[in-house]
Parts: sequence; structure tokens; C-alpha cells
Amino acid sequence: MSTTTAFRQPVLADLIPRTRARDAALVLAGTAFLIVAGQIAIPLWFTPVPLSLATFAVVLNGAALGPARAALGTMLYLGVGVAGAPIFAGQGSGWAFASFGYIVGYVPAAIVVGLLARRRADRSVFATIATAGLGSLLIYAAGLPWLIGFLGVDLATGLELGVYPFLVGDALKAIAAALLLPSAWKLVDQHRS
Repeated sequence: MSTTTAFRQPVLADLIPRTRARDAALVLAGTAFLIVAGQIAIPLWFTPVPLSLATFAVVLNGAALGPARAALGTMLYLGVGVAGAPIFAGQGSGWAFASFGYIVGYVPAAIVVGLLARRRADRSVFATIATAGLGSLLIYAAGLPWLIGFLGVDLATGLELGVYPFLVGDALKAIAAALLLPSAWKLVDQHRS
């Protein structure tokens, strides 16, 4: 196996025969999944950042669609929401709100998770947990500075409002992804045999 082949393994979406229509449908499906997951949100009284399943959707989209399709679907989500469609958590839209930076972070997270899935990081429980954790870290890396700047707070307050309350939820989402993705690959492998 060449080095190029080792780093360009199929993702789940590659198992569907390739056409441009398929790719477009997958991008739109990834965007729709992100919209629905983002609406499953719980506002928290102590922070302007809602608890939502959007980060879970970003990880699943990245792993299942691969970096290019996941990035396009996430950028479409971002663009449509910024343009005014009420698709962000709590039917939000635009960009002038405290948690917008996290949404921007969805794009690099989707790309990196997709790249790691191309290296088979979605095939085992522990690798999937690590991949999901890295995706969450990238979302925080974009979201936390935006939150701090938007609210005009210090780093400690930003962490209290925008990171610490979400760590347990992100760990649970990573575990859920680690149960779903490797299981999906086991089914695929059984079907191929």
C-alpha cells in the first residue's frame, strides 16, 4: 500500500457510488443534519452559549462525509445562518452574538475530523474519541476568543462561560460518536464479506 493510499482511505459516504448529484445531496444532507442538531439546544441561565447537539453533528459529518463535503456542508450552514435564516440554536441567525465563534469553529473541526477519518481514525473506539476531542478543541479555539471579545470578559470568565460547562457534554458526544462510527464500519465490513 502506498503512502498516498494509506492516507486516503474511504469515509462512509464514499461507499455510495460517486456522482456529482450524490456529492451535492450529501453536502445538503450534512447541512440539514447540522440545522436539526443545532435546534436540539438547551439554553443555560448562566451563560449565553447554549448546549446543543450541533458539535456532535459536526463530528459525525466530518467522519462520515470526509473533509471536503463536510466543509462545504458546514460552510453552507454558516453562510445561510449569517445571511439571516433562523437556523442556529434557538432559531438564531446573523453573526453578532456571543456564541458565533463556536459556529465558525465548526468549519475547521469538520475538516480535521474528515481528514482523520480518511486515516481510519473513525474505525476504533479510542481513535474516534480522540478525533471527536480534537474536533471539540478546534471549536473551542474559535469560539472562546470570540466569546471573550464579544462579552469583554477575561480568560477565566470566558472559560467559566464557554468551556467548563460543556466538557462533560462533549465527552458524552465523543463516546456516542465512538459507539456509532466504529459500529457502522463493522456493519460495512460484514456486508462486504
